[in-house]
Amino acid sequence: MPIRIGHYEHRSEPLLPRRLFVRRMLGHGAIAALFLVISLGVGIVGYHTIEGLPWVDATLEAAMILGGMGPVTTLHSTAGKLFAAAYALYAGVAFLATVGVLLAPIVHRILHRLHAEQRQRSS
Repeated sequence: MPIRIGHYEHRSEPLLPRRLFVRRMLGHGAIAALFLVISLGVGIVGYHTIEGLPWVDATLEAAMILGGMGPVTTLHSTAGKLFAAAYALYAGVAFLATVGVLLAPIVHRILHRLHAEQRQRSS
């Protein structure tokens, strides 16, 4: 049975076997990792081109903001400060989106299992 990302079994269907659930989790993990890599890349390029930070410093700054740790470098240009503000807001949303992508299969499985148990009790 092929697993399509974003396609979950209906409540009337049986619970997905563990092997396929692991594949689903790996797929969601890959999507989350790709999203984070792209987000980090946007931050690195932005800090390098807009604020003029060297590549290593831009990488550190983007990683710290994306990781929720806060800024490292003092920014000097207005454009750099505006980019940092926008990137920090984006990073907060990116964190929530990533957690959602990672938790979706787990929450779905729990709810599906509870519904299946409820169906067994009522029949």
